[in-house]
Amino acid sequence: MKPEDLANHRFVLDVRSAQDLREKIRQDPKAGLKEAAQQFESMFLQMVLKSMRDATPSDGLFNSDATRFYTGILDQQMAQQLGGTGQLGFARMIEVQLGRLAATASAGQPGGAVDDVRTFAGTAGMPAASIRGAARIAGAPTPAAGDAAAVSAAPPSVGARDFVNRIWPHALEASRETGVPAHFLVAHAALESGWGKHEISRPDGSSTHNLFGVKAGRSWPGESVEVATTEYVNGAAEPAREKFRAYGSYAEAFRDYARLLSGNSRFSGVLGQQDGTAFARSLQQAGYATDPMYADKLSRIINGSTLRQALTG
Repeated sequence: MKPEDLANHRFVLDVRSAQDLREKIRQDPKAGLKEAAQQFESMFLQMVLKSMRDATPSDGLFNSDATRFYTGILDQQMAQQLGGTGQLGFARMIEVQLGRLAATASAGQPGGAVDDVRTFAGTAGMPAASIRGAARIAGAPTPAAGDAAAVSAAPPSVGARDFVNRIWPHALEASRETGVPAHFLVAHAALESGWGKHEISRPDGSSTHNLFGVKAGRSWPGESVEVATTEYVNGAAEPAREKFRAYGSYAEAFRDYARLLSGNSRFSGVLGQQDGTAFARSLQQAGYATDPMYADKLSRIINGSTLRQALTG
């Protein structure tokens, strides 16, 4: 690396880089988004390099855990340097997408959508498949779905990743109507449906696609199913049977959920929320659920590693 490169590119293990990025986004959102996009491009390149290393035989006299460790650091530094040149074009596309998202954020929170580099794939509207697609565009061996060590120390749950990929486009549509980040809505669906494993079913076993546990009141004109559930009375869980709405698709379910939030005045405090914990508390305060721990459970999913890894893995 040339002396001028050392001046323009910081060491990859510099723990201050994330904090400096947040500060730059706060002071100059446009410049901060550009740097964030460059870092994400570097992540793409790092995964490509890792995939190429994994495909190369590594046994030999001069190969050891130590050499592999330092080779990994070298690859990260190289990816960071290449990502900063802008020659591949990924950074520019990401910058445009992040810019559009940031434009919809509430005033005073320009960096809220990109506060954590590890969630860029999700917040930019790019599910996990986009990372693997980037490797194919670059002409390198495609990283496997679980090859996300560059982003997280542990691979994401396959079930969680599939769930996110399945509903992500619908979450983006609902996000545009409610002003709530799409990954908050995905987290809410994950809480209500157990990451899609415990969806409300019809008597024949088919799914109602009701991911949000929306009940069917007297004004509901569509199909409904009655199932056993749990309600909390004075903080105590009690068994109950309730009618829930049934939909023809996940798209229909998300549209109805968005209408529920945007069309009912009691959810006015939920709309436009850009803070995950505040979003969860607003839902509970509006009476979305009777569980006294509902906001805490939802907040843990929004801020937890399972969702983050599913978005980026």
